[in-house]
Amino acid sequence: MPEAWSAKRERQFQHIKDSQLDKGVPEDEAEEIAARTVNKTRAQEGESEEASRTSLEDKSPSERGGERSHSGAKGRTKEQLYQDARRQGVEGRSEMDKDELEHAVDDR
Repeated sequence: MPEAWSAKRERQFQHIKDSQLDKGVPEDEAEEIAARTVNKTRAQEGESEEASRTSLEDKSPSERGGERSHSGAKGRTKEQLYQDARRQGVEGRSEMDKDELEHAVDDR
């Protein structure tokens, strides 16, 4: 358990991880999904020292209900793709549409 997580967040992490494992998701992927969900919730509730703009402005994980779980038809939002492209240093990202951002990010 990361030091910054409370006992409540650790229980939340374990519950999400167990749920993912029950769905047949590999353990390392289940842990990543659970950690990202808990960290996003912490950011939205002001429990973390740093938070991305996407974490703060996007729907909470409980509101979303997995609607953009990267396995559906729509995948990541344009804002999420833009932030990934920014982190990767993709040139011309501000003029790209969602499909172009997705290709640029996936090609790296």
